[in-house]
Order: sequence, then C-alpha cells, then structure tokens
Amino acid sequence: MSVILCRQEPVKHPFYFEDLGVHLYSSQELCYVIYNNPLLVMNDFVDDHLIQFIREELDQVFFSQKLENWKKSDEDPDELLFMILKECDYYTAVEINRFRQQVAAYRKLTPPQFAKAKGDYLFTKGQYGRAAEEYERLLEKPREKGMDDRFVAGLYHNLGSAYACLFLGEKACHAYEKSLNLVKDDRVLKKICYLTSWNPSMPVGDRTRSLITEEMKEQCVKDVKEAENRAENAPKVLQLGEIFCREPDKRLEKAGELVRRWKQEYRGMI
Repeated sequence: MSVILCRQEPVKHPFYFEDLGVHLYSSQELCYVIYNNPLLVMNDFVDDHLIQFIREELDQVFFSQKLENWKKSDEDPDELLFMILKECDYYTAVEINRFRQQVAAYRKLTPPQFAKAKGDYLFTKGQYGRAAEEYERLLEKPREKGMDDRFVAGLYHNLGSAYACLFLGEKACHAYEKSLNLVKDDRVLKKICYLTSWNPSMPVGDRTRSLITEEMKEQCVKDVKEAENRAENAPKVLQLGEIFCREPDKRLEKAGELVRRWKQEYRGMI
C-alpha cells in the first residue's frame, strides 16, 4: 500500500475536467489526469480557462505567462502538456519521456483513428454519452481515407454498445444493424438478439431477424435469465423485501442498489 502526498494548495475554485467529470484541486492532480489520459488532453486541453486556473488558483503567475506565450506561438502545442508535467515535478524524467512517446504514437494516427481511439477510451471510463458523441461526430462526416467498411462497422458497433449502456435500446439496435449490414459478425448479431430478448417488440429489420437462429435465441434468453438471477440473488439485494418493510428511510437507497446491479449485468453482456 502506498500514499500519494499532494501539495496543499489553497484552491477555492477547482478546475472541472468535463471529459471525466472530475474536479481538480491541485497541480499534482492536474498532472495525474494529464499523464494518465493522453487521448483526452491532446487537443485544446490547455486553454485559457486552464491557464487562468493555474495563475489564480495555483498561484503560478510566472508559469501561466510562460504557457500563454507558448500557446500564442507557432510551436508544438503538445509541448504545453510536457511543460506542465515538468513544472509540477510529480513525474520523473523517464516517466515524462514515456508520456512523450505515447503522445507521439497517437499523433501518427489519422484523424478518424484518433477520434475512434478517444471514443473507445471514454467508453472504457464509463463515459458512455461522451463516447457516443465522438462516434456520432465521426459518422456524420464524409468518409475519409482509411475509413473502409470494417472501420465504419466498428464505429457503429461501438456506438451501439454506448447506446446500450445508456439503456437506449432502439438506438443501440439500429446502430448494431448498420454495423451488421456493413460486415457480417455473429457477435454483433448476438447483441441484437440480447436486446430483442429483453424487448421482443424491438424494431429489427426482417433481414436481421432471419439471421438470428433458434439456437441463438435460446442461448440469449438463457443468458438474460442468468444475468437477472445473479443480480436478484446478490446478498444485499436479498434483504430488499425486509428493508422495504422495516427501514422506510433506506428504500430508495437499496432500490437504487438493485438497479445498479442490473445495469452492471446488462452492460457486461453488451
């Protein structure tokens, strides 16, 4: 077990990092977010608002001016991130060099590849709405070089998964179908099957329904029931009936826990 000691900085107005939905209260927290989330900070993260936070809340007037001057120049904007990591003195030179290499590798991606990578990363962080926004923006644009059917099918698949995790079943099914129409993939078909198992009236095209075999339907129904049973039989949830009778003040809290368990099982299948 280790303890990370952060600087005690008198921050009255923390910096809100919208992509992750977190507030930053110190320069070390700022560096931690930058270092561990390169895909989220490589484009326009160091803006006037962040520089103002560094100047006024972190009380680093000289350094904020240095950032402003660099930002106005025609120099590499990624250097702003490296400057912050160095100034904080939270990471070693070896670690910062490793971060540089990560950024350099991401810069070699094409714009569509970078946008997809960012969406995928947001998805892994549970930021399903923001991930969906990244996929949608990319899909709304005309196809660029490298966006073949397999790449676009992957975008629609991931968009469908983001919608599914937001419990937008019809949108998820529609996105999955678009993916399936581009590249036939039984894994995508099975996810559509899961959605129709939860909601038999889910609007699915005749062609897609014809591809779902009876064997797949039976397996999906079985998987759904097992997921529901795992959620319902969780030790804490088994106490729900008694809690509703004996502890009225905890009803909403425990009911919310049950819903969270169901959501976790559902997202694990999608």
